[in-house]
Amino acid sequence: MKNFLDFAYDAQPMRVVFRPGAALTATAGEAERLGLRRVLVLSGARGADTAQAVADSLGEVCVGVHAEAKMHVPVEVADRAVELARTLGADGCVAVGGGSAVGLGKAIALRTGLPLIAVPSTYAGSEMTPVWGLTENGAKRTGRDPAVLPRSVVYDPELTLELPVPLTVTSGINAIAHAVEALYAPDTSPVIALMAEEGVGALAGALPELAAEPRSLEARSRALYGAWLCGSCLGATTMGLHHKLCHVLGGTFGLPHAETHTVVLPYVLAYNAPAVPLTASVVARALDADDAPRALWDLARRLGAPRSLAELGLEESDLATAAAQAVSQAYANPRPVTEDGVLALLYAAYEGTPPV
Repeated sequence: MKNFLDFAYDAQPMRVVFRPGAALTATAGEAERLGLRRVLVLSGARGADTAQAVADSLGEVCVGVHAEAKMHVPVEVADRAVELARTLGADGCVAVGGGSAVGLGKAIALRTGLPLIAVPSTYAGSEMTPVWGLTENGAKRTGRDPAVLPRSVVYDPELTLELPVPLTVTSGINAIAHAVEALYAPDTSPVIALMAEEGVGALAGALPELAAEPRSLEARSRALYGAWLCGSCLGATTMGLHHKLCHVLGGTFGLPHAETHTVVLPYVLAYNAPAVPLTASVVARALDADDAPRALWDLARRLGAPRSLAELGLEESDLATAAAQAVSQAYANPRPVTEDGVLALLYAAYEGTPPV
């Protein structure tokens, strides 16, 4: 078992601004601080209005709005955005929205080196990591590069007020997954443990309140605070079985990102828990529960989130392919990753039965 007091910790070199209204009052200042003069604003179609408002707040510094971000960042979508940034002579990008928008900004940064400002509107957490992802020919590949880490992150809880309850729940549990996996990463540390427990507790407390009162700015602020902490955990550690498996399910089978993380999380934690009892106990304490995997499953059930891969559209015949892909490359995980073990995990997640 890893010695908890034998670690290295890299603080991510970025600036965070967190306050209501910051999207329209602080983003321009962050662009100016970075010396940007020709900024391309990025978003998905759903967040185009918000992106336009941010673009308007930038004034003449904004040279265009590109609202074509897609889930899992298809390489052809990234290619178009990179070409537009070059054509416009952009010297930086502002990504407004969830993981898809931030992911597109990272793809541009990876190819061009342009600095990125992130203005998140969900709890995805990608804005706090140097991890990029691209999907090509039915497979999602990921990597880590400091060039894609946003230089500034502007957190504005007001941007999340209109987030639909189903997406609020799954995006929030997706964030919890970042912290859970960071707790058992080979490069975890006491700092990660503190952030993870605080982040999981903040989200687990806020999500039920938001399911009942979606426009509570106070609860939205606590949820976004929790997502920041959980994303920070992911950004400072190595991903294991949970994220690798979700990348397969999303990139190869097109399953929705946050919903997939929500379904898979309790089963991966149950799979790994015997090898990392301390992780399970920290998560259980944050959830005020005895059994962490079951508590995560119950949280999703109480909040009406999807609880099976079948609900998300995966076919039973796909499970063997997904298991084979999940073990096709070596990566760090506290319990050995075997094809039979992953297949059993996937069958349980496919059926949605309580984790054991």
